[in-house]
Amino acid sequence: MPAANATSPDPSRSDPDALLAAARRAEAAAARGRLTLFFGMAPGVGKTYAMLVAARRELAVGTDVLVGLVETHGRAETAALLDGPPPLPSLPRRAFAHRDTTLLEFDLEAALARRPALLLVDELAHTNAPGSRHAKRYQDVEELLSAGINVYTTLNVQHLASRADTVRQITGAPVHETVPDSVIEAAADIRLIDLTPAELRARLASGKVYLGERAALAAENFFQETHLTALRELALRLTAERVDKQLRDIREDTGARRVMRGGERLLVAVGPSPFSTRLVRWTRRMAYALDATWVAVSVETGEVLPADEQRRLDENLALARELGAEVVVVSDRDIAAALLRAALRHNVSQIVIGKPRSHPLLDLARGGSLVDRLVRGSGQTDVYVVPAEARTGRDRWRAWRVPVLSRPREYGVAAATLAVVTLVALVLAPYAGHSAVAFLYLATVVSLGRFIGQGPIFAAAALGALTWNFLFIPPLYTFRITKFEDGLAFALFFVVALVTGRLTTRIRAQVQAQDAGERRATALYQLTRDLAAARSADEVIRAATTRLTDVFGARPAIFTTAQIPSSYLKLNLPPSSAETGASARLLLHPSAAFVITPKEEAVALWSLRHRRPAGRFTDTLPAAEAYHVPLVVGDRALGVLALRPPDGVTLTHAQRDLIETFAAQLALALESEQLRAAQETSRLTTESEKLHRALLDGVSHELKTPLAVIAGSADALATAPAAHDALEGHPLEVSLPEEMPPLRTDFALTEQALVNLLVNASHHTPPGTPVFVSAGLDRGGTRAFFTIADRGPGLPPSMNDRLFKKFERGDAARAGGLGLGLSIVRGFITAQGGEVVVGENPGGGAVFTLYLPHATPKPETAS
Repeated sequence: MPAANATSPDPSRSDPDALLAAARRAEAAAARGRLTLFFGMAPGVGKTYAMLVAARRELAVGTDVLVGLVETHGRAETAALLDGPPPLPSLPRRAFAHRDTTLLEFDLEAALARRPALLLVDELAHTNAPGSRHAKRYQDVEELLSAGINVYTTLNVQHLASRADTVRQITGAPVHETVPDSVIEAAADIRLIDLTPAELRARLASGKVYLGERAALAAENFFQETHLTALRELALRLTAERVDKQLRDIREDTGARRVMRGGERLLVAVGPSPFSTRLVRWTRRMAYALDATWVAVSVETGEVLPADEQRRLDENLALARELGAEVVVVSDRDIAAALLRAALRHNVSQIVIGKPRSHPLLDLARGGSLVDRLVRGSGQTDVYVVPAEARTGRDRWRAWRVPVLSRPREYGVAAATLAVVTLVALVLAPYAGHSAVAFLYLATVVSLGRFIGQGPIFAAAALGALTWNFLFIPPLYTFRITKFEDGLAFALFFVVALVTGRLTTRIRAQVQAQDAGERRATALYQLTRDLAAARSADEVIRAATTRLTDVFGARPAIFTTAQIPSSYLKLNLPPSSAETGASARLLLHPSAAFVITPKEEAVALWSLRHRRPAGRFTDTLPAAEAYHVPLVVGDRALGVLALRPPDGVTLTHAQRDLIETFAAQLALALESEQLRAAQETSRLTTESEKLHRALLDGVSHELKTPLAVIAGSADALATAPAAHDALEGHPLEVSLPEEMPPLRTDFALTEQALVNLLVNASHHTPPGTPVFVSAGLDRGGTRAFFTIADRGPGLPPSMNDRLFKKFERGDAARAGGLGLGLSIVRGFITAQGGEVVVGENPGGGAVFTLYLPHATPKPETAS
């Protein structure tokens, strides 16, 4: 059976940092078992067979292998591998009673107690029988891995949560059992068991997959060749994606500085230019022709873009995402360095960039054009230069422009600062000379670079040089320079001031970019910390709304489809033609910070159904007041996050990406709470099943000899006196205080306890002997008591330890009893907070005393 192994190669040579990172990962995984997944496109490809072959190899080298559960489905070759010789060691299955039938399931408790080195658990997506510890088998596997047990398991691609909808669209068959993607991502080893559709259909026809009518029905439906081909592509793509991710991890661990061209991947640089739209579409066409994935990268340089350019950038990135690109936003002042770093991180084989339109002299002053710097640093990566549209004569001057897009306030700060420095220089010039004044202006320009942009720095350098020339270089009050050294100093002053000012501005922009990245990372950390500390779905949502308000200064509202507190508002949203049987009802959490109008409700429902952002700042229902992001985990949409920023504030693409990341974290937290609630429900169900079994045991004790009991009862009825009085023949003496107050007890339980004791006294004492009943208060009126005493033979010492146990009867007891009377008495009294005490009657016989708590009622006051 061919198998493609998707395990990670072990890097044997790397730098010390990479080795340290690998060691830390190994240390973290040391206490956790390894999950090996045998993966296939459909039933019958040979996953279980391959798993058993691998298990026998491990057994041959001395590994402690144990079969937890393997389904052979009647396939002879699979059964032969399981049964041997020699047979693989196997756990007995655990029986669960369900709806008049017995279900045999994997015994998790026995596996944890046995603790083998390797455990085989077939069919990862299986739903466990009611009463099991976990609802799903993958949850059993998670517990096994947490206990340090290595697990082999099997899975078909249709059971993966993120692929379930796609499989349903391909085959037309709904998928009822799914496994979260996170379980697969945690697998240490995925082995793809691959067959061609023709080979699998041949196995189906020969009865190696299904038998009889089931095989014929499968061949006409799920096992159509077109269906199998599409499922095979899904399985191959998923395995390839995993291998690609592993390659990226290895490159980061080993510090690799070159591209490993295992396939084609394109990167396109996206900016605010109108030409970027054409560039994105060109890259999409090339990626389609090469059947390659592609990445759209935007570089934040720290400069604030004008509103129209920010809008174009967002539109270009939205277009790239819509056309299938992975959108990445990085921060760096050096665009070329940022693009090369992104290309290396994503293992890009080809970079697509627009042809530069700046003047060659400006490119020379900047150290070369963007294309030149990319080509020099690209190494083995190809660089495609796409020509832009030709410029008209009217806008060629823009190639020479200096970036002066700064706020007017910054120019004012530069002018005011130079004015103050000039006044100081006029005072110092007679003593220090005009050369010293130049350094004063130079220090001022460099210092301004920390606070203002490039345009104001250029203006400050020019104004400072001209002021120095006019006021301090002889001849004064002219712009004429008569000495060569003064002219050289003037030129050098201007150049040094401009260069150092720009460098300072660049450093400031880099620091701002780093600060922005740090703020994003801190915000995510704080959100995950708050969500982890939450103890319920309600606390999860409240923590998320608080953090969203703090980070974005916006007003959030969260809709959910989950089963959470009944205090939520129910929104009956209008039906939509896009709805495919889904419930048109959302729940709004009461922490919503703005008024939800019917329009916002409709936008939230659209976002939920289509699992895409909608509303403000998008192309879908952009007239909405809020930006709506669906809360999606795998193939499940759990709700919608709506965020309304203040009026006039625009969310950048980076901010929207952060909001989507917040939404993903919130969705994971809500899913975790749902799983925790499901686990608690499963635990309660298990406890209920245990109680049910205990009750059945009690009933079965009576039903072991039903005919004997019926016969004995019939004889007793035939010979019993007409009055049927249990105390007949036993004088009853009752002693009660004259002012016995009312007691606050459960009447039915207390009455039944007293009746049981009176019946016992009559049954276990000779005829004619009296039975004594007394009651009263003791301990200062805080406790009430009832005493039943007799003049019988008393209690033998051998009965002391088992007197109140269920189904225990005295040696001389009459036939027909169950041995439950005293057990019931004790249970009814202890349920009310009391106790039962047994003693000997001084005159002979036994004494049973029932103690119950008592509180004297306070007298009512007249109003």
